[in-house]
Amino acid sequence: MSLSSRMIIVLTSVGLISGGFLAGVGILTKDRIALNKKMEIERAIVSVVPGSVSGETLYEEKDFTVYGAKNEAGDLQGFALYTSGVGFQDKISLMVGVDASLLRLNSIAVLDQKETPGLGAKITDPTSFLVFWENKDFTQPLSLRKPPAATAESLSASEVNTITGATISSEAVLGIVNAAREKLKALREEGKLAPGGTDAD
Repeated sequence: MSLSSRMIIVLTSVGLISGGFLAGVGILTKDRIALNKKMEIERAIVSVVPGSVSGETLYEEKDFTVYGAKNEAGDLQGFALYTSGVGFQDKISLMVGVDASLLRLNSIAVLDQKETPGLGAKITDPTSFLVFWENKDFTQPLSLRKPPAATAESLSASEVNTITGATISSEAVLGIVNAAREKLKALREEGKLAPGGTDAD
């Protein structure tokens, strides 16, 4: 057998073994990744809907899921919306908490983002961005305050602060939340927010 033939056999064997190993690792970690994702979602639901301890999926489509957030007695405390949209760099995924009457936005949580560090990535910062989304009027679309206000009290009930130097990321979050608001209103009008609501086709 020539040297080149032996090299081909060795390299092919190494490739098959490596591929099999990676496939095995993928199978072993798939369940763990899914479990971690589920736990992240559950923590986010509880964080954006005060008084809730769990969430029940009421409606689901690509990049948009509505959870009914319930307390220990099983009473509905509000809705948590898992929703995504395009940011400055990549997809931004949020959890949006709304009261049961759909009148008030409780707060939002950023679950995934790849915005510019030090600028757009500030959408994850509790004090410079997220605090300005708490207890907002959800009966109308929200708007951005530009230039940003110094305190949350300086904003109107339907205003949220922009991030200085990261207007695009701020506007992306605003657009995602306002689009989720419209979807949620439509689902309520269609009667799809009750337990066992209809999934998208």
